[in-house]
Amino acid sequence: MTFTDPKFAETLLELIEGLGIFAFAISGIRHAAEKNFDWFGGYVCGIAVAIGGGTIRDTMLGVRPFWTTDIRYLLVTTVALLLTIVLRKRMKKLDNAWFVFDTLGLAFFTIAGMQKTLSLGHPFWVAIIMGCITGVAGGVIRDVLLNNVPVIFHKEIYAIASVAGGVLYWMLLALNCNITFTVIATFLLIILIRFVAVYYHIQLPVLHDEE
Repeated sequence: MTFTDPKFAETLLELIEGLGIFAFAISGIRHAAEKNFDWFGGYVCGIAVAIGGGTIRDTMLGVRPFWTTDIRYLLVTTVALLLTIVLRKRMKKLDNAWFVFDTLGLAFFTIAGMQKTLSLGHPFWVAIIMGCITGVAGGVIRDVLLNNVPVIFHKEIYAIASVAGGVLYWMLLALNCNITFTVIATFLLIILIRFVAVYYHIQLPVLHDEE
């Protein structure tokens, strides 16, 4: 499955990855701030969540990690750190700010992972997996660095939202829908699933050890 305009697809991918990095970086830095990390620790945490999933994806796909080809991705994380420092008092008042940015990052990176995988000629099921890895792996790395149980293992619907978005993305492309419409629809679905799951406290069944 290919795009009719490779140049447009490449530009769109770069834009989505940039937005995803910014959103995830702020999420990671906000989490680090709650643990009273210093500025460098906050930057490392922001970098980890921003590029972690994409790095794992690119390594598995056998291509050069995306952030090693353009320094702008690292600069975006620097901007996110500076904004978090400057606006820390305002962000502190927004108790759910980390959730909003984390959800935005999940949506952006799921789409970016899907697009890149499909552009390399892989089948849709591989693209869905890579989209999920791109979206959630950075958060796992962040939680490990913060000594927390990764959110995908014990809280509300997270990875499932990414998978659902990936399935919708593939279905719309299979129906020859416009790429812009496909991206927007996928983005909105992931956001909707996350917000509904959190608002109504929807969770997957929990495994229990035998007593």
